[in-house]
Amino acid sequence: MKKSIQHKLEQLSDRIAEIDALLAAEDATRQMEVFTRLSRERSDIEPVVTLYAEYRNAERDMRHAEEMLGFDPELRELAQEEIKTARTRLPQIESELQRLLLPKDTHDEGNVVLEVRAGTGGEESALFAGALLRMYCRLAERRRWQVEIVSATESDLGGYREAIARVVGHGVYAQLKFESGGHRVQRVPETEAQGRIHTSACTVAVLPEAGPQEDLVINPAELRIDTFRASGAGGQHINKTESAVRITHLPTGIVVECQDGRSQHQNREQAMRVLGARIMDAQQRARHEKEAAHRKSLIGSGDRSERIRTYNFPQGRVTDHRINLTLYKIDAIMDGDMDELLTALATEYQTEQLAALADEA
Repeated sequence: MKKSIQHKLEQLSDRIAEIDALLAAEDATRQMEVFTRLSRERSDIEPVVTLYAEYRNAERDMRHAEEMLGFDPELRELAQEEIKTARTRLPQIESELQRLLLPKDTHDEGNVVLEVRAGTGGEESALFAGALLRMYCRLAERRRWQVEIVSATESDLGGYREAIARVVGHGVYAQLKFESGGHRVQRVPETEAQGRIHTSACTVAVLPEAGPQEDLVINPAELRIDTFRASGAGGQHINKTESAVRITHLPTGIVVECQDGRSQHQNREQAMRVLGARIMDAQQRARHEKEAAHRKSLIGSGDRSERIRTYNFPQGRVTDHRINLTLYKIDAIMDGDMDELLTALATEYQTEQLAALADEA
């Protein structure tokens, strides 16, 4: 094991002992916020410290077995077996420790705001945007996540020029964060009379929703809130009251509209969630630009204009260009069966992180 990694592990072992002492103090619960933060930190590092203790025990057992080889001929066979076991087990533990040491994305366990927009291709692009939204909704059904449509602008043929949804569930961002980018489709449009294949595109943005522990503060004085009558389906009630809400964040110019809720309060609440996610995303992007090369974490530049995936219907294939993966199961994927695709993206991301950790070491 590299000394730098071992040094990190030793620091974590010392830290958990320090936390245990603080939590065991008589006045530990006097400041519940501090107590909760320490408890959360302990639960985060405990698996690493426990596994590191197992690594040290395996190292110690191997040293003892090596000593037995020279001093006790009768136990040589047993010692050789213990050494063999340790030499197999130690690299496995070390690999797992490296994985646990990888920096965690604080948003991985949280909800997301999913935005799908039609791009080049007119009505065909809007229809494909609707197909993408359905794909993510079907994935959510399989994962038992909840999907709430925040706002949607339908096209003339039943697609979506823009659709914004909130996806709620455990680990949603970890699963969907690699979906941001340009999605290209190649197929014969419903509007094509001569059967020619057209190419069109949509963009997808997956924004982590600001959680209760986030430092994001939105000053009410920096918001302009307009209300208006909702348009579209919804029955008589939706057009009789000014239930739709448009919120403008004046410092950034970010505008969010929501009109799908049954009340102005509901629409305002949803719009504020989307606004928070967009502001947080803008802040993160600004930080990442300053840190230059750091944002390879989306297995690519992360630019939403970048083409990340192609859906070729005549050939029945889906190709993710970031990892050069092609799957000939387009119908299953469009029906939400995305496990193979999402797992491959997550694995590649983890491989890159491990390589970076090794370079640092």
